[in-house]
Amino acid sequence: MKITVSGKKKEHSEGLTVKQLIEAEDVENPLYVTVTLNDEFVNSEDFDKTVINDGDNIEFLYFMGGGC
Repeated sequence: MKITVSGKKKEHSEGLTVKQLIEAEDVENPLYVTVTLNDEFVNSEDFDKTVINDGDNIEFLYFMGGGC
């Protein structure tokens, strides 16, 4: 299936879950990543249950603190 991961077109196998995609894409700090699937946030406890479909758009987001 063809999906878009962080703005790049990629080919992955059918039935892939968000958790498997995080592992396949070697995401840095997977415990702290936030994932959107087609512009909807995916709860981290659902990563292993959420199946990605052909044509889906996935973004990996990291929230950073900072300031003065």
